[in-house]
Amino acid sequence: MEKKDSNNKKILYTILFIIDISLIIFLFIVSIIMLVTMPDKIDPTQPATGFIDYLQKNSGVYLGCFVIPLFVLLVVNVIWLIYYVKKNSEKKKVELHDLSSEEKEKLKQELLKDLSSKDNEENKK
Repeated sequence: MEKKDSNNKKILYTILFIIDISLIIFLFIVSIIMLVTMPDKIDPTQPATGFIDYLQKNSGVYLGCFVIPLFVLLVVNVIWLIYYVKKNSEKKKVELHDLSSEEKEKLKQELLKDLSSKDNEENKK
């Protein structure tokens, strides 16, 4: 059951990532087109002939629909990146049954050596 939940989370994260990237690309492309085709003088008395022209004549709509969402997505992505890095950089505890027999033997030798050196120090006092 736990493996199924993990698999569902991976699928959900993948879908959210694809939606996020697609939305960012769309917002950037429309913004670039709008800014590249910006005329020197905008006549507000002339009706808009298309979507890009409408955005050029109504900067408040452009700000609310394109600029602010891009900044919000940037902040959300930075916060998610920080969370992801912190989550993956945490040291995970190693269980004894995760070690191979060679690693167990090496650990046993190190512990015995450490204990014997501590005993020697206590005996000297």
